[in-house]
Amino acid sequence: MNKIAIIGCGNMGLIYANSFLRYKIVTKENLLLVEKNTDRQQSLSAMNIGKVVTTDDKAIADCNILILAVKPQDFKELSQSLKNVINPTCVVLSIMAGTEMSFIQSALNHQFIVRAMPNLPVEISMGMTAFCASDNLPHDKIMLVENLLSTTGRTLYLKEEKQLNAVTALSGSGPAYFFYFMKHLVNAGVKMGLDEHVSNILAKQTMLGAFHLINNGQKTLDEYITSVSSKGGTTEAALKTFNAHDMGEVIIKALQNAESRAEELSIK
Repeated sequence: MNKIAIIGCGNMGLIYANSFLRYKIVTKENLLLVEKNTDRQQSLSAMNIGKVVTTDDKAIADCNILILAVKPQDFKELSQSLKNVINPTCVVLSIMAGTEMSFIQSALNHQFIVRAMPNLPVEISMGMTAFCASDNLPHDKIMLVENLLSTTGRTLYLKEEKQLNAVTALSGSGPAYFFYFMKHLVNAGVKMGLDEHVSNILAKQTMLGAFHLINNGQKTLDEYITSVSSKGGTTEAALKTFNAHDMGEVIIKALQNAESRAEELSIK
């Protein structure tokens, strides 16, 4: 039976707690919610989803999974108490943005580290989480972590940690790009005379249908683009405008800038 400690029970920490309980990965009795703020401890206790403890609680030593869901700037102080109670065989799963595994290993004096990058749709169990593991982590422990992360959507294992910066730019930040494009689709519909709620419905269902088509179909993206376009038609007129403004190159450059920023912000 798993015994899991979640360090930092904000939005993401609670998403994981509830997902693990829903899929029976852990029981309430074996789920530790680690929180140092007294007021927050009371709020967590009222939720009745696990046992609320502090970072120096000796019960943490019994856990086989420890999840770091705190802000990177708070980790250094927390690590001072955590490293004294962590079990040597425990897997530490970090979702701290930009915090490299070697830094965590050094701060906790602990070798078994997994670093993951989830995205916002984990809130509805439709997320995309890429993760990588320290070199010495046994295969069975990697599979255990993958089972945990899969409760919130799809997972992808990466062999190289440096790829997580590209993952951050693509899937971590990706929902914001989607929302941005959706916003302007809706605005365009309004400018063309549609009521906002009508434009919203049209844009949302179009995006949803297009996703399911590419997710279940056999064609390439270029083939799907061609299947909607016709010579001299309306779609071609829109695509010509995109191409005239080098929209494809703008998107690539935007993600490269996001990747570079992720590298700049990395804690090593």
